[in-house]
Amino acid sequence: MKAGIVGLPNVGKSTLFNCLSNAKAQSANFPFCTIEPNIGVVNVPDSRLEKLEELVKPERVQTATVDIVDIAGLVKGASKGEGLGNQFLGNIRECNAIIHVLRCFDNDNIIHVDGNVNPIRDKETIDIELQLKDLETVEKRLEKVKRAAKTGNKEAQVEEGFLNRIREALLQAKSARTVAPKNYDEEILLEGFQLITSKPVLYVCNVDEDAAVKGNDYVDKVRELVKDENAEVIVLAVGTEADITELETYDERKMFLEDLGLHEPGASVLIRAAYKLLKQQTYFTAGVKEVRAWTINIGDTAPQAAGVIHTDFEKGFIRAEVISYDDYVHYGSEAKAKEAGKFKVEGKEYIVKDGDVMHFRFNV
Repeated sequence: MKAGIVGLPNVGKSTLFNCLSNAKAQSANFPFCTIEPNIGVVNVPDSRLEKLEELVKPERVQTATVDIVDIAGLVKGASKGEGLGNQFLGNIRECNAIIHVLRCFDNDNIIHVDGNVNPIRDKETIDIELQLKDLETVEKRLEKVKRAAKTGNKEAQVEEGFLNRIREALLQAKSARTVAPKNYDEEILLEGFQLITSKPVLYVCNVDEDAAVKGNDYVDKVRELVKDENAEVIVLAVGTEADITELETYDERKMFLEDLGLHEPGASVLIRAAYKLLKQQTYFTAGVKEVRAWTINIGDTAPQAAGVIHTDFEKGFIRAEVISYDDYVHYGSEAKAKEAGKFKVEGKEYIVKDGDVMHFRFNV
């Protein structure tokens, strides 16, 4: 599962990517310094993993991860191929969620492609290009579906109706994500359309150090603009975050954060938000060899969760042995949780909960 960082050139995308992944993508004060997408595998910060490590004292610890993709800056006309737009839009289509970076700070030394700072205009520029590309996709698909619908094909008629609703929204400069599927069939259709603007989005307001905690007028305008989008807004001083990652010791980083009035790096908040945006959750396995966080989709069953470890676990699934994270920590060990009757045996229908500590029994 991948979250792609998008935005206009020079808004801080590559600097943010470096903060998240330490992959050191090129970051410079000129448009299109990123052309090929950079991909970083980023650890998901989770204090629960640290607590389990403290209790179990394993030989190694493995965190959950999320893939972050640094996509080159889009410009006006990208949907028609301007600024290598077709290539960049294709990169976005391959991602499962969008992290949209908006410049919300003034600095005359950093060039803005449109000459001045205006995050509302910037957002609309990106939105329009993505919507135009989706409109092109929808209209091409409609041409094919209409022919089948006219012959009386019921499935084609359902698809035509749904595509027309999406087309109408796009023509009104609304993203496809604003068109809610009416039933499961439309949910499946929407997945198949692979529309860019149907992907969930997280807005990152890139501010200066002074606005890292409370934001600023630019941020307030962004919040107001997206209030009906069912999207999350995060305020991040990306340049300051980059300075924090350069500090060598934990104590230095902690002192820097305290001076800013922050409890943890904003990058950690963003990674968790991206993980949530991708509709991911975590379960744990805990033993003396390894304590590990495993990533699954929200709503996955016990066999599906087992399959993340190995496909044989899912094929030969017999049962799952489950202790909730809270019970595990409260009693201090697996053995004591069992003694207290907090150990559950679950079958194939069990829906895994975030934070479950699990063992699987299987036979192949």
